[in-house]
Amino acid sequence: MRASGFTGVLVSGGEAAMHGEAAHAEGLVLHRWIWTMNRSGDATVKAEHPEWFSVSREGRSSLTHPPYVGYYQWLCPTRRAVREYLAGVVDGVAATPGVDAVHLDYIRHPDVILPRNLWETYGLVQDHEMAPFDFCYCEACRDRFARETGRDPLALEDPAADVAWRAFRWRMVTETVEVLARAVHARGKAISAAVFPTPTIARRLVRQAWDRWPLDVVFPMTYHGFYREPVSWIEGAVAEGVTALPTATPLVAGLYLPDLPPPALAEAIRAARRGGASGVAMFEAGGLTDAHLAAVREVLQEAG
Repeated sequence: MRASGFTGVLVSGGEAAMHGEAAHAEGLVLHRWIWTMNRSGDATVKAEHPEWFSVSREGRSSLTHPPYVGYYQWLCPTRRAVREYLAGVVDGVAATPGVDAVHLDYIRHPDVILPRNLWETYGLVQDHEMAPFDFCYCEACRDRFARETGRDPLALEDPAADVAWRAFRWRMVTETVEVLARAVHARGKAISAAVFPTPTIARRLVRQAWDRWPLDVVFPMTYHGFYREPVSWIEGAVAEGVTALPTATPLVAGLYLPDLPPPALAEAIRAARRGGASGVAMFEAGGLTDAHLAAVREVLQEAG
């Protein structure tokens, strides 16, 4: 992979130390990829702390009534206990020999609106925010918002239009990332995250204000097909992110291989570079063919 221009891998599952050794043998950096707010696979938390899970505007916990799919079981980022627990998780990952960086996935609220290409999959027309998919209205969120504003979010006439309530939820995720970044940096490791494609889309769909996060590198998922956009859309999406981020924060554009045959992959890489990306990442390695690798090398040769 190094010979084709790759510099790192993002890996979940298995033994992290073993993956680190293998990556380093190839001259690659290992980002250990973890599910963060989505803890559907965390049996301990589900059994011992059901109160930590995010609650919809309908009053249903994502633990017992997950939206969209059964694995959409999300923790509430407002709760201090959740932040402390997740800080312990990332600390353990960062302490693992061979891990160069901790990579946060699902570091957000559940999708209040899905990317356009997924609406038909779930039989939905999401042209507005709907109560079953709108999170979080748990006691911790309601209490803190009430302390800060004097209002109960459940009593808002139009929660989707309330500027303070929108910003509150962005900020709760941001505060959680700040806690996790401190834990990872204390181990002398880097922290990165997979995020929605642009700051505008991320705020609107999943309450992510990722351009304000203290990350060492950010990986926006510029998956054009999910939004029914052409490959050329990637350039503008990347440019928006680069403009919004601090100048020292690298942006690596995520590309979705199932929507990118080799010629389209080459054009996607060119589009990302025109937008100012520091590099690209491809999801996922299992779909990376020899023809894709040849396309990557072709673009690298163009750049000299």
